[in-house]
Amino acid sequence: MPGTANRNIKLTVSYDGTQYSGFQIQPQANTVQGELERAVFHLTGQSVKLTSSGRTDAGVHARCQVVNFEVNSSIPIDRWCLALNSRLPKDIVVHTAEEVPMEFHARRSAVSKTYRYSIQRSKWANVMYRDSRLHHPGSLSLSAMEKALKQLEGTHDFTTFCSRRAAVVSHVRTIYSTSIVFEAEPMLGDGDAGVIHIYIQGNGFLYNMVRIIVGTLLQIGEGRRQPEEMGIILSAKNRSLAGPTALAHALTLWDVQYE
Repeated sequence: MPGTANRNIKLTVSYDGTQYSGFQIQPQANTVQGELERAVFHLTGQSVKLTSSGRTDAGVHARCQVVNFEVNSSIPIDRWCLALNSRLPKDIVVHTAEEVPMEFHARRSAVSKTYRYSIQRSKWANVMYRDSRLHHPGSLSLSAMEKALKQLEGTHDFTTFCSRRAAVVSHVRTIYSTSIVFEAEPMLGDGDAGVIHIYIQGNGFLYNMVRIIVGTLLQIGEGRRQPEEMGIILSAKNRSLAGPTALAHALTLWDVQYE
């Protein structure tokens, strides 16, 4: 329904990234951005270009992804969520919609983002979470992992924890806080089973940064490396010294903070 004045609409969106080739639109690929832009077009009759707080890779999920777009529509803001959700696939949900100043930018206006990586620590895989947790049947030392993770807090050059394919001007980022939470979830045949959630909050993240950090943490948790090595690995600025890139399906964009 066309209107007269341009509006800047901000949406908070969650999605299960299992069936998508990432957030960003790609030729001949199924993406979250493509589905959202298609839903807005069906609702308003207008083609829009979404801006997101950050791009998520194929298989990565979002509890709180923030997007914004400019549109020429008179649809009341309180109707956007229901209207869009009725036009979106079931694995994408719009939770909030608000009209924001025209200068608001989902990525540039963000002050921090939080990612969560989830590890199923159990003898057998939990089929209920096969698309959102990394199954790890062996034991892990949470105290060693926590000690290592804390060494990444602060402002550092994270070249070591960045994919070589990343094309960025600077590898310097600030990690504000980190934490590891274990939740016991006894399973049939495994009373010690549970899930390990790793939270990392920072002002920005490099390509594959969280997944490479997790891959290194797993080696430390398994006892193949000592916690004290994390600082040495970080300062080396050498990707080959870090652990492998952990699988994408256990990563979730957990939250995005604004002023």
